[in-house]
Amino acid sequence: MHESCGVFGIYAPGLNVARLTYFGLFALQHRGQESAGIAASDGERIRLHTRMGLVAQVFDEDALARLSGHAAIGHNRYSTTGSSKIANAQPIFVDGPAGSLALGHNGNIVNSAPLRKELISQGFTFQTATDSEIIAHLILSAPGKNWEERIRHAMRRLKGAYSLVILTEDKLFGVRDPLGVRPLCMGKVDGGWVLASESCALDLTGAHYMREVDPGEIITIDASGVRGSSGEPGKRALCIFEYIYFARPDSVIGGNLIYPAREAMGVGLAHEHPVDADMVMGVPDSATAAGIGYAQASGIPYGEGLMKNRYVGRTFIQPDQRLRDLGVKLKFNPMVERISGKKLVVVDDSIVRGTTTPRVIAMLRRAGAREIHMRICAPPIRYPCFFGVDMASRRELIAAQKNV
Repeated sequence: MHESCGVFGIYAPGLNVARLTYFGLFALQHRGQESAGIAASDGERIRLHTRMGLVAQVFDEDALARLSGHAAIGHNRYSTTGSSKIANAQPIFVDGPAGSLALGHNGNIVNSAPLRKELISQGFTFQTATDSEIIAHLILSAPGKNWEERIRHAMRRLKGAYSLVILTEDKLFGVRDPLGVRPLCMGKVDGGWVLASESCALDLTGAHYMREVDPGEIITIDASGVRGSSGEPGKRALCIFEYIYFARPDSVIGGNLIYPAREAMGVGLAHEHPVDADMVMGVPDSATAAGIGYAQASGIPYGEGLMKNRYVGRTFIQPDQRLRDLGVKLKFNPMVERISGKKLVVVDDSIVRGTTTPRVIAMLRRAGAREIHMRICAPPIRYPCFFGVDMASRRELIAAQKNV
């Protein structure tokens, strides 16, 4: 499953903004592993560096040294619109009638096709296949006497989910869609301000968490300080997968720390679906907290039965099914001595395509488990998502094809 990308922005004259952005992207690596990039501004021009790969592979000391300036944005990509190739890496950089900007986007625009067609008819050319470039062109071509007005005008045209970081020569913007589908928060750092998809990126960069960017809000940060401009928010619709799977357990989203929220899911599962067993285990790492919650509520001991290779990417976030299948085999190794002869409760966060679950069960059976009782935190996922999660067809969803 693809989601979500990770976005980060910082405005802090006097600090090494490129390096802090690099650290912020490290903290958000779980949100996207296909490509990474940083754009930085020194007040006169915007410099950009993007590559395919993980953050540690994309940047070296020379690349960071070239990204000098007082403000920067960064992006980790997991493709939801546009294929996995370097041309679609972000941040993207676009010139237009109003000036130039760099933009990083987490989400998915539902009406991107008609907007792209409209912009092409107006003479715009596209360098990428992403909906993020559509957003950038909409902003640059929008009427308005300043950037805030142009961004607000573009927001009225967009349908879908978007948390944006936008960099101009002298300003940094954070933008969240009216439904607040994708997370975005802000923090204070010495001499400046930070924007990030998750608060864990603030922690790593030494920023103090201030608050979430409200749905429909535009945050503007420049030499005069920080200010927010609220639009008309819709009904709040934060993606439930942030709590179940995407977000790091140490992040705060919607005012809630993710770890105890996942722990509570396990407690609820134990109350709703108890079973007699010898050991509870969570599928690492996204279901660890829920597994511990199940064990605490049931009184069954918690133990680790699968060791995870943490150098393998998240299987849901691999670009195609063949890589997902291989990823499961590379990712987990059962500990036979802890599993053999036992009745197991195996807690997992969700079943989307059904890639991981049958392979995990087969591994545990081969390791000698006597009984395996699966417990899943998320309800059956029967319908596609069009707001930034890569499950756009019911054919992909196992719960849409099978009885539960």
